[in-house]
Amino acid sequence: MYVETVPNRNSPPAILLRESYRAAGQVRKRTLANLSDWPPARIEALRAALRGPTLAAGPAPFEFDIVRSQPHGHVAATLGSLRRLGLPTLLSRQPGRARDIVCALVVARILDPRSKLATVRGLRDDTLTSSLGTALAVGAIDADAVYAAMDWLLAQQVRIENQLARRHLTDGTLVLYDLTSTWFEGRTCPLARFGHSRDGKKDKLQIVVGLLCERAGRPIAVEVFDGNTGDPTTLASQIDKVRTRFKVHHVVFVGDRGVITDARIRDDLAPIEGLAWISALRAPQIQALLSSGSLQLSLFDQRDLAEISDPAYPGERLIACCNPLLKADRARKRGELLAATERQLEQIARATTRARRPLRGKDAIGVRVGRVINHYKMGKHFAVEITDTSFHYHRDEHRIAKESALDGIYVIRTSVPATALNATDTVRSYKDLARVERAFRSTKTVDLKIRPIHHHLADRVRSHVFLCMLAYYVEWHMRQALAPMLFDDDDRAAGEALRGSIVRPAQRSPKALRKAARKTTDDGLPVHSFRTLLADLSTITRNTCQPRSSGALTFEKLTTPTPIQQRAFQLLGVSERV
Repeated sequence: MYVETVPNRNSPPAILLRESYRAAGQVRKRTLANLSDWPPARIEALRAALRGPTLAAGPAPFEFDIVRSQPHGHVAATLGSLRRLGLPTLLSRQPGRARDIVCALVVARILDPRSKLATVRGLRDDTLTSSLGTALAVGAIDADAVYAAMDWLLAQQVRIENQLARRHLTDGTLVLYDLTSTWFEGRTCPLARFGHSRDGKKDKLQIVVGLLCERAGRPIAVEVFDGNTGDPTTLASQIDKVRTRFKVHHVVFVGDRGVITDARIRDDLAPIEGLAWISALRAPQIQALLSSGSLQLSLFDQRDLAEISDPAYPGERLIACCNPLLKADRARKRGELLAATERQLEQIARATTRARRPLRGKDAIGVRVGRVINHYKMGKHFAVEITDTSFHYHRDEHRIAKESALDGIYVIRTSVPATALNATDTVRSYKDLARVERAFRSTKTVDLKIRPIHHHLADRVRSHVFLCMLAYYVEWHMRQALAPMLFDDDDRAAGEALRGSIVRPAQRSPKALRKAARKTTDDGLPVHSFRTLLADLSTITRNTCQPRSSGALTFEKLTTPTPIQQRAFQLLGVSERV
């Protein structure tokens, strides 16, 4: 190869990279590239490199130094997936700085979830920790630019959710809805309230997050409520969102028994034509069915699922299920909690009879007893007698037996007719709520780490939560594509066939079990978790190289991907070059 200058009459000469070859006994040449727009210094550097080293003193012209390396492969995989899903266009049809910053925040939340200030440091040119800031040309941002982009994103939330609904929801579809809470740092945000903490942080202010997903678990919309908001009171706004904003008039809402209650069915669901629902009964309601005779334990002698009816639920279908494994597990857990409670109560009883400084006072004894039974939640199974000088207790065997009779039994209730959804599919639909719980687990702890929340303004909190939802949307699709390389089960149909009955626990497919046992895929590649695969991809670096020749310009060189990295990019349908 060589560089040739070709005269061009009235125009500047063309600088061409050419190659000589022999054909039919003659020497011919072909053009490989047009270098006319290259700077002269770069052309001369290429000429020197093609001529090879000389005996002159100094470094050879093809020698160079790596002046900077940026972890890049995980950025290429995630940013490529985000673009492949059309998320930039979903955010805004018009390119702009705010859109680029939001894309950077979404990708950064998946790669390395940190505070916004730490994320800014990881994006800036002088403190970058990956190639993300370079790839999106946001290396000069500061915290104010990030907060402005978050404010811009919140203004787009309604439009973005509407477009997601158009993508994934159709008339007659099934919608999953559930709530969670997370704690809040600080005391200035008006959304933060003391309420029920699902994370055990009773001393922290809370916010409540409601998430709408389509049946496969893709997030569609998210809403933030005050921390003391009751779960059932949020349902009406979600119904209005689906029917009014998303224009989906025939829909089946699937919600937990704590969300779709009798009051919500009567006031919010039943009056609306085309709106159906699936939920479950609470333990006292199941006990009432057992007492009335509508539910008989003999139903489960030969089967684990049966449809029943009861006058208390007119126009509804009740599907009773009995899971023997769940029954054994609940019996075991109750026994352990009863034993642990008895050990603590026995210590209190001995304290009232000891010779030295015995425990005295009805109030003092009651406080210690209440602390124990509230800790283990077993107070309903014990009868206690407290006086100023003594304390006695014993198990309430009748109540224990009454509760034990319902071990492993749950009842699904629905307004969907059997012609539209049979009993098995109805139970399966209710169990699909586990996909929303999986989204919460990924968002709160495993991957995206939405908590703790430090923002002070209510709209910034809402924008932060929406940003995390968009990150989970990208991650959900990445996990689906990468499942053959992950410990995730990518052959669920085979596992479902092994399950036999929808009431039984889900079974992992033989393929998933092989991956878990061998730690390799069927084609011999190591199996990863989602996080460790991203760490593996991050070893692909973007290297800035400075030739040692005088006047030569820098160039970039990517690390050659390994076979497992090539496989990951292939499954994602993206390139390592972004």
